[in-house]
Amino acid sequence: MNHVAPAAPSRDPVRNRGRVKVWDPIVRIFHWTVAGGVIANLTFLRHEETPHIYVGYVVVTALAVRLIWGIIGRRHARFASFVPSPVGLLRYFRAMAARREPRYIGHNPAGGAMIVVLLVLLATVGTSGWMMGLDQFWGVGWVETLHETAANVLIGAVALHVIGAIVESVRHRENLPLAMVTGYKRAPTGTDIDHAPAAD
Repeated sequence: MNHVAPAAPSRDPVRNRGRVKVWDPIVRIFHWTVAGGVIANLTFLRHEETPHIYVGYVVVTALAVRLIWGIIGRRHARFASFVPSPVGLLRYFRAMAARREPRYIGHNPAGGAMIVVLLVLLATVGTSGWMMGLDQFWGVGWVETLHETAANVLIGAVALHVIGAIVESVRHRENLPLAMVTGYKRAPTGTDIDHAPAAD
């Protein structure tokens, strides 16, 4: 996972037209379902108990599917393809500071680390929210505090995630939010890096 290798050329006709399929439908549906659910529950549904709970269930279900898909899913969806080592993450930050960071076909190390943080925060918010509805935890202060704190930290993490996507889009001249809609990114060149398995 830590070996940095240039992306190999492909005979895929989509690549030959300048694009390559990166994000499969499950990854994209998860991304936008969670984005919509988090925005809704942290804004206009924050104090609407019943809708807030149901949206939370949807987000937690999407999270469960994504965790499973991260193990058994297709190429760039797998955790093994993007979760960085501490050394790899530090190396990437140093390259960023020097404005020499390479382009990644999937998540870059910073993006991969942020995905892990977001998944942990989503699990914490979802679990604590579920606990708040149980009789044994009803009105328990530390559970409510955990839920509120994790939700607030999630807001900050999402903001960093969005900023990172914008910065990378500008630096590599590639619309990353659009790629998460269409599933396609610019085809790799010899200097780009792809840690995903060669085949499904």
